Amino acid sequence: MASHHPPNMMDRVREDERIAEVLGKIKHKVLVMSGKGGVGKSTIAANLAVALANAGQRIGLLDIDLHGPSVPGLLGLSGRKPGVEGDAVLPIEFSPNLKMLSIGNLLQETDAAVIWRGPMKISAIRQLISDVQWGELDVLVIDSPPGTGDEPLTVAQTIPGAVALIVTTPQEISLADVRKSIQFCRSVNMPILGIVENMAGFVCPKCGHIEPLFGIGGGGRTAKQFGLPLLGSVPLDPAIMRGGDAGVPYAGQPEESPAKKAFGLMVDGVRRELAKSQPAE
Repeated sequence: MASHHPPNMMDRVREDERIAEVLGKIKHKVLVMSGKGGVGKSTIAANLAVALANAGQRIGLLDIDLHGPSVPGLLGLSGRKPGVEGDAVLPIEFSPNLKMLSIGNLLQETDAAVIWRGPMKISAIRQLISDVQWGELDVLVIDSPPGTGDEPLTVAQTIPGAVALIVTTPQEISLADVRKSIQFCRSVNMPILGIVENMAGFVCPKCGHIEPLFGIGGGGRTAKQFGLPLLGSVPLDPAIMRGGDAGVPYAGQPEESPAKKAFGLMVDGVRRELAKSQPAE
C-alpha cells in the first residue's frame, strides 16, 4: 500500500475507479459494528466469515479496526504478510473459500500502535478497499471498531450497498449505544441487516446450564422497538474464548454446544436476510 496521506484530486478519481472495480465483483458487503467495545463484535465477524465460507460461499474478511485489529489473532494469522501483485495487495488465505486482510498484517511490528488522525484513517481505509484484489466474492464481511466514528462513516460513504450487522449484549448500557448505532445507520442511509445479541448468558462447561449474566432479552426488545430482525442470541461459552485465543475459530470446530447451535441459527438468519436484500449493481 502507498502512503496514508490524503490523495490529491486526480489520485482520488483513480482511487474511486479502482474501488468501483473491486466492489463490482462483490455481491454483498456486511459491516459488523457495535455501539461500544467489549461486546465480542470481532469474534462474531470472524466466526460469521468462517461459517459462511464453510457453507460454500466465497468470503472476504476485511478488518478496518486500525487501532485494535484483532481478526488476525482470531484466525491464527498474526504476523502473516499479504502478497503483492503489481500494485495490488493479495489478501491472506485462511481457507479455500475465505480470504482475510487487516491493518495488523500490514504493520512492521504486530504490537505497533497506529497513531493517525481522521484524514489518514480515511485514506488508509479507502486504500484497504481499492488496493486489495479480492476477486469474485459472495460476501465481504467488514469488521469495524466500536462506535460511529471515521471508520464506519468511511465505509458508508465508500461502499454503496453496504448493510450493517449490529452486535450488542443484553446489558442496558450496551443497548443504549446500539440505539446510537441504529440512528447512525439511518442518518447515513445504510440499511441494517439486523441485530445480534452476544453474551446472552454464560454456558456452564460442566452441566450446560445457561446463566443470564447480563440480563435477558434486551437485544430482542431493542430490535422490536426499531422494527429490526433479531438475527440471533449467542451465549458465552468458554470454548469460544479458547478458540479465539488459539486462533482456531469455534465456527469451524466439530464440537457441538449451546453456543455453537445458537451461532448456527444466527448464521442462518444472516443468510436469510442477505437473500432478501438486493446487492448493489
